Amino acid sequence: MEENKMGTMPVGKLLYSMALPMIISMMVQALYNIVDSMYVSRISEAALTAVSLVFPIQNLMIAIATGTGVGINALLSRALGAKQFDKADKAAQHGVFLGIVSSLVIMVLMFFLASPFMSVQTDDPVIHDGGVVYLRICCCVSIGLFVQITMERLLASTGRTNLTMISQLAGAIINIIMDPVMIFGYGPFPEMGIAGAAAATVLGQCIGALIGIWLNHHYNHEISLTRIPFRIDPGFIREVYAIAVPSIVMVSIGSLMTFGMNMILMQQLNSPTGAAVFGVYFKLNSIIFMPVFGLNNAMVPIIAYNYGARHKARIKQTIRDSVIFGEAVMLIGFGFFQLMPDRLLAIFNASEEMTAIGTHALRVISLSFLFAGICVVLSSVMQAMGKAFYSMITSIARQLVILLPSAWILAKLSGLDAVWWSFDIAEIASLLLMTAFYRRTKKQLIDPLPE
Repeated sequence: MEENKMGTMPVGKLLYSMALPMIISMMVQALYNIVDSMYVSRISEAALTAVSLVFPIQNLMIAIATGTGVGINALLSRALGAKQFDKADKAAQHGVFLGIVSSLVIMVLMFFLASPFMSVQTDDPVIHDGGVVYLRICCCVSIGLFVQITMERLLASTGRTNLTMISQLAGAIINIIMDPVMIFGYGPFPEMGIAGAAAATVLGQCIGALIGIWLNHHYNHEISLTRIPFRIDPGFIREVYAIAVPSIVMVSIGSLMTFGMNMILMQQLNSPTGAAVFGVYFKLNSIIFMPVFGLNNAMVPIIAYNYGARHKARIKQTIRDSVIFGEAVMLIGFGFFQLMPDRLLAIFNASEEMTAIGTHALRVISLSFLFAGICVVLSSVMQAMGKAFYSMITSIARQLVILLPSAWILAKLSGLDAVWWSFDIAEIASLLLMTAFYRRTKKQLIDPLPE
């Protein structure tokens, strides 16, 4: 077979041609998260708070799906670069298998644990009951999420990011269209309230999954799910999770951090409005971070492929171009959060109290954007090079060792307005740590490659 374009096309053109479709699709994904919360906020602020408290579990599901995808992606792209086509097919098969198993585990666990999870965070019955309904629907039909992400990762592994865009766009557009229809009840659909928001979400994910399966079957010919017989290989699964587990932990830590911040805001500070602001921030910041994540999703298979093919110059240029793009996006996001935080909050039907709290919060937290671009890109470089453990350590340090203790101390000393500075403190520390890890990895793995 001819060499894949990831080893031949000029790096700049390759990176942006692969990244652009993923950026567009992930921006639409971020948009539907915002639209979802926007319509929920029209129900009540309590409903918005409920969705915000549920976010850690949603993020955990995404962590498991995308983290497993990172392991499959890295092994598959590296196998293609080394012309090991049977191993590439094996990676694809195990990716689908692990995605389905993960969704079944989540479904069983969260059906029983949804209510206790909400009870820990709030004793408000309206917030509690709304969160339980939303969470159970999202988790019990999570197979759509897991299969959709798996299919998109298989397409991205062979450089077909334009096709991943189709799958993601279809799911996101269905969600955006069906949100108001199922929440407020239009046409033949009854008014479902917060349950309608969850139903629209899983409907979009299931349709995206079906489209992803079809696209892989018809267009992704470098890998096949049926070319070799599928046999569960525990050794191969361990190899997948050697890369995937640090990535899963790294994203899951975000769930733990979000849960911890919600506890600080709801229990220590007794501020449901503060928790709603925190949830809104996560929806808004996804618009800023999603372009960088889209670039990273294109960058990981490029670096993994060229590491397998021993193309040193292409690896270095990919990293350099990605860091420049990431920082440029973060600067734009910083500008929006500084100049128009009140207008951003108005999207979510914010009350006067929520606007006052949120304006200060968005301006303070967005200072961390200035440092985040470099750290996010270098973290993905570690994953592509098989050093995901470094990314995990950095994420643990940022969100658990530094951010949560800082938030607790600042809340204790100075109240709600001071809590938001913990994000800036944590981001500066994580950038210093990740830079040290990158220099070590570069010296060990990249520098020894032939020029």
